[in-house]
Amino acid sequence: MVNLYFKRCNYMNIHQEILAKSEQNGHVCLYQHLKNVADTARVMAKHLGFDEQIAVEGALLHDIGKVSPVFQQSLISPNKKKKPGAVFRHEIASLFFLSLVCQEHRDAVIDMIVAHHKSMYRDVRNLGILDLDDTSDCFKEHSKLFPEWSYIAIDILESLGMETHEISLEEAKENYEYVIDYCDGRKKGCSGWRGLLMAADHMASAMETAFEMPLDKLFIKPDLSFYNRQSELYPLSLISSDSKKMHTLVTAPTGAGKTDFLLRRCRGRVFYTLPFQASINAMYDRIKNDLSNTNAQVHLLHAASNLKVKDGKIEESIMQRHVGASVKVLTPHQMASVVFGIKGYEAMAMDLKGCDVILDEIHTYSDVMQSIVLRIIEILVALECRVHVGTATMPTVLYQKILQLLGGADAVYEVKLDSLTLQSFNRHQIYKLEDKKESYDVIASAIESNSKVLIVCNQVKRAQKLYESIEELYPDVKKMLVHSRYKRSDRAKLETKLREDFNQLENVPCIVVSTQVVEVSLDISFDIMITECAPIDALTQRFGRINRKRTRDTIGHYKPIYVIAPSEDDKEALPYSLDVLKDTFRVLPDSGDIMEECHVQEMIDKVYPKIDFQNIDFTGVVFLEGKWVLKALCHHPKSALLETLDINSAVCITEEDKDRYLCANGLERIEMEIPVSYHSIAHRNLDQLNKGSHPFVIPNKGYDEEKGLLPDLCKIEYYQSFEIL
Repeated sequence: MVNLYFKRCNYMNIHQEILAKSEQNGHVCLYQHLKNVADTARVMAKHLGFDEQIAVEGALLHDIGKVSPVFQQSLISPNKKKKPGAVFRHEIASLFFLSLVCQEHRDAVIDMIVAHHKSMYRDVRNLGILDLDDTSDCFKEHSKLFPEWSYIAIDILESLGMETHEISLEEAKENYEYVIDYCDGRKKGCSGWRGLLMAADHMASAMETAFEMPLDKLFIKPDLSFYNRQSELYPLSLISSDSKKMHTLVTAPTGAGKTDFLLRRCRGRVFYTLPFQASINAMYDRIKNDLSNTNAQVHLLHAASNLKVKDGKIEESIMQRHVGASVKVLTPHQMASVVFGIKGYEAMAMDLKGCDVILDEIHTYSDVMQSIVLRIIEILVALECRVHVGTATMPTVLYQKILQLLGGADAVYEVKLDSLTLQSFNRHQIYKLEDKKESYDVIASAIESNSKVLIVCNQVKRAQKLYESIEELYPDVKKMLVHSRYKRSDRAKLETKLREDFNQLENVPCIVVSTQVVEVSLDISFDIMITECAPIDALTQRFGRINRKRTRDTIGHYKPIYVIAPSEDDKEALPYSLDVLKDTFRVLPDSGDIMEECHVQEMIDKVYPKIDFQNIDFTGVVFLEGKWVLKALCHHPKSALLETLDINSAVCITEEDKDRYLCANGLERIEMEIPVSYHSIAHRNLDQLNKGSHPFVIPNKGYDEEKGLLPDLCKIEYYQSFEIL
């Protein structure tokens, strides 16, 4: 048993010399760390419906094995060579104290402790408890010097309010054998207790570096009454959101008030998902500002995952920060951890349970990601989430699939605008260009007429090359390049400049060269667009950046969009299918004809008469046909996302930021990180740090503040240290 409020500490038995973390990682003493985790676990348990007593017991015991001199020596001399085959897992030693809790609580406590770092079974480096038990005398290795250090562990636990007794070596072995039997018999399932401990441990560790919200700010239900505002310019604001149906499907053009409507449909804590970093940045800023006069805690989750590479083996874990936030803004890639069972998926599932989840701009995902999003929806329903889907455009076959997953018309509030209302959103004249060279005449004419020009490329490298050409041609014209491969601090500055400077210009020419990042939720409006051909649903969203400012005066006024014909090269078409691009170009209007919003659905269905939802191998999923199918307390080392998608699954930092990164807190580290695809960087033999998000270190030459990441210069021969040698 343990006193939930911790009895007054006896400073004679705290043992401040016993550390939980090395000097490099904060030099936190074990007593303080266990208290922090227990405090956090208790608060989480209270709000999530877990037994508080068990939560605290598991939290206090989870790291107590760190008292072992084997572990303490590893903190003092982290680089000291270990004997071949020598393995010490502190969580295994922690379980030697299992009999300090009552029999009824032991199984849950095991769930919290045994796999909070490693998969219990088939760990990527064979360091799980069942792996080690099969290959070595695991108990013997972990119980070395046990009589000499166990009393210190007891002292610390007692000082934290736990009822204790002396644990003999024999009792420790009995506890260990009980754990092995329990783990051997563990069936398939998702352990909420494991999720609770991992979340509490992560948050407590973050708090120790001043990188998390206080405990009294957790699990606050947001006051969303701000979004009840109404305006005739935003037709969705005039439609009631009070349907008793659990889920929502909203289809409406950009500028119709979709965001407000989706938020009005929410009743609890909110997960708001969008496809791109730029879009989540913009949405975070918007919601943060909208709810600034409330006590809602609004947080942004950047990275999809944390990739650790060691000895050629990859271990991926979900970056599950800000558990208990009122509103969390993220991409769905974080939620995909629950589909593929990567490390930390239980914490994500626990945090999601019973919440409102907004899947906005769902049409923008690739065919593979669409399949994954459908799996996410299936799991969200199982987790009793209210799911709200928003889209400007969606193939009918995809719409029907989502409707089916959500329980059909009886469970889903379906909202669409009528034809007359849609007609008021017509705002674009479409011109087709057969060659990129034709676009230069368009640019020249636009600059002459003091227009704001937005040029969109489908690949970062092409956008950078085009920007260089624009610099040469128009040295005196305001210009900017925007894509996904910037330091997050520089990216934020660019987005602010885009919104507050370029977007506000009147009768002053400017040129913005961008990639797909402008498609979603960036509140910008330009006069003319030149764009490479993209899939019809993505293009429709992209068009929304032109003539975006909708007023009574602008309704019925049109601005030009020039679409460049797709190349015949499959590689040039990436990240899209060449066939889809050709079909899209064929169905588009031409010669200045109006893009009719009421005909967009028809165009989309011509391009996507059917969709293959099975273009990814789901054999490694954890949830299938309504059941959890992965063995409990286990996880997969990496997700199918890493294998199949060219997403920003890794990060890098510049060489000049390396020392600062090592000393920085979590928030400061995020600002230095450049999101990249793992496949684009992993083969370059670059250094990788074992801190934070495990960033790859690129030479300073490989990054330009204006142009972003320059992959051709990310080579080890450009390291400063290499040059010195």
